[in-house]
Amino acid sequence: MFKNKFYITTTLPYINADPHIGFALEIIRADALARFKRSQGIDAFFNTGTDEHGMKIYQKAQELGVDVQKYCDESVEGWYKLKEALNLSYDNFIRTTDEHHIKAAQEFWRRAMANGFIYKKQYKVKYCVGCELEITDSECVDGKCHLHPNRDLEIIEEENYFFKFSDFQNKLLDLYKSNPNFVVPNTRFNEIKKFVEMGLEDFSISRLKSKMPWGVPIPDDEEQVMYVWFDALVNYISAIGWPDDEKEFNSWWPGVQVAGKDNLRQQSAMWQAMLMAVGLPNSEKIYINSFITSDGQKMSKSLGNVISPYEMIEKYGTDGTRYLLLSLNTFSDDMDITWQGMNDKYNADLANGLGNLVARVSNLLEKNKINIETKNNDKGLQNRFNEQMELFRTDEAIKIVWEKLRQCDEVITAKQPWKMTDINEIKKVLEPIAQDIVICAELLSVIMPEVSTKINNIFTAQEIKKGESLFPRI
Repeated sequence: MFKNKFYITTTLPYINADPHIGFALEIIRADALARFKRSQGIDAFFNTGTDEHGMKIYQKAQELGVDVQKYCDESVEGWYKLKEALNLSYDNFIRTTDEHHIKAAQEFWRRAMANGFIYKKQYKVKYCVGCELEITDSECVDGKCHLHPNRDLEIIEEENYFFKFSDFQNKLLDLYKSNPNFVVPNTRFNEIKKFVEMGLEDFSISRLKSKMPWGVPIPDDEEQVMYVWFDALVNYISAIGWPDDEKEFNSWWPGVQVAGKDNLRQQSAMWQAMLMAVGLPNSEKIYINSFITSDGQKMSKSLGNVISPYEMIEKYGTDGTRYLLLSLNTFSDDMDITWQGMNDKYNADLANGLGNLVARVSNLLEKNKINIETKNNDKGLQNRFNEQMELFRTDEAIKIVWEKLRQCDEVITAKQPWKMTDINEIKKVLEPIAQDIVICAELLSVIMPEVSTKINNIFTAQEIKKGESLFPRI
């Protein structure tokens, strides 16, 4: 039976640092797909939030000399602000310190324990606080995590609870085999299949409270708290009512997840095994983004090449920022961006492209006192755009719209209606172009919501006026 509901969720970023451009890309992409589904008449639920437990949060609060919960309450404000700054349409913002989430994580633990997938043992392991993951020697470069080369690995030696990840190798491989598009893109899917095929090791899912007290308390054991990943991953289902409201939960789950490539293992293997352990359906699909680099280098504060989403918004505006990020091919290799490159694209596509076209056409309509009939549905254009959005290829969907806009620009340049004197002839040239612009604006409502509304208002007004510049040239 067709399910007229769609659930999408981002990962939950740690709050010990400011929002970065990689997460901005992740959340804008999720937002665009949620908006698209709603535009198709589908009831979409969009979840995001913050991860507030674990070693790195605890260490940061200690470093600052403040209470950990107070630190979380203050730090989360920077993440709340993203909603307005990026014009996000999410329905739920979950914090892993929320009481409902804590209770859900504890119930998840109880069920996994009752099903025999949690046990206790003494162990010693190398641990990357940056990743909040155990690191094997083969994953190290010069004795450090390859993703966090500036952090020393910690050696953890204690008695902890473990999750029987090793029991799920065949089940995970069966899941992947029966769902050939489970992880997108295929390169990432092949990565995780290879990882699982090599064999799985059980992983620690708790920490001694005496050493690291900041975590969800473990049911029936006052000496341990949950390992951050085990707790945080449960947010995907606690956000939609699990375990208290099974009817609500079942109406939304399974859902679609968006993550960066550094989350591949956690989202597409660990979380899926955890769901199997408690008898819940697996995720529907997982989209994995590549990293954003700058001038070929990973962004880092030490290199001084970090680009903040707030900096982008200040320079390009909300819709300009959304456009620039959604134009990236996130399923390719790492995406390299520079300020100069973004300036050039903004000017070419937005200031000199869409913005200039809207200004030229609306100006000519105003001067000649021409109103237009805007009802002209280009089904072919809409279908091609929709096909790419269904594939979560916002970059390709944008290209389809821009090709139509370029065609409009070519027609107006070739026919030169500003040289015409007959109003009917001028209208013959301008009306179909204005109609195409309106259709493009409607499609772009999922990419650039504010600009889409402005364009629609210009061309559907009783008296068309040129209006303000949509994209001031940089």
